[in-house]
Amino acid sequence: MVYLRCQNKKDVMVRNYKPVTWALALGINGLIVLAFFFPFKEGIKEYDLSFLPLLNAIMNGATFIFLLLALVAIKQNKITRHRNFIFAAFSCTSIFLLSYLLYHFTTPSTKFGGDGVISYIYYFILITHIILAIITVPLALISIGRGLNMEVSLHKKITRYTMPVWLYVSLTGVIVYLMIAPYYK
Repeated sequence: MVYLRCQNKKDVMVRNYKPVTWALALGINGLIVLAFFFPFKEGIKEYDLSFLPLLNAIMNGATFIFLLLALVAIKQNKITRHRNFIFAAFSCTSIFLLSYLLYHFTTPSTKFGGDGVISYIYYFILITHIILAIITVPLALISIGRGLNMEVSLHKKITRYTMPVWLYVSLTGVIVYLMIAPYYK
């Protein structure tokens, strides 16, 4: 990390997380695009990875719960507890991401089999989930970086957007799974 400046007399250094944040945001979103347009389906056929969508839903659900607990903790001014719940949420999201990429690099996409109004609801939820998930990656990373640097006013400004978007993405990840689960082969 690059140190930018001393923050106070205790020589607490503020780290520059911007290069890591943007490298991760671009890399993660790039891998997800790659998984859909250039899947590497060969070589892993002997492994049954059909359990991964359920794991993904569980990780999304856990992320949602940890984010809610982090929100409660910060409202109670429990900063250490808030940080720990955010780290737990970020850990669950990271496990989700690895599992999601492994599944989509090795398994053809499942088509939603519903029709009528339910298909419109499903695709609305799915499209908003995907768009906001793309945005969540840099928002969460920037928020975490600002929180770690104790840049409280900047942290509050961005988390005003990050928290509801991340909560929505986590919850809709579970909803999408529940709606498409009957159509997995």
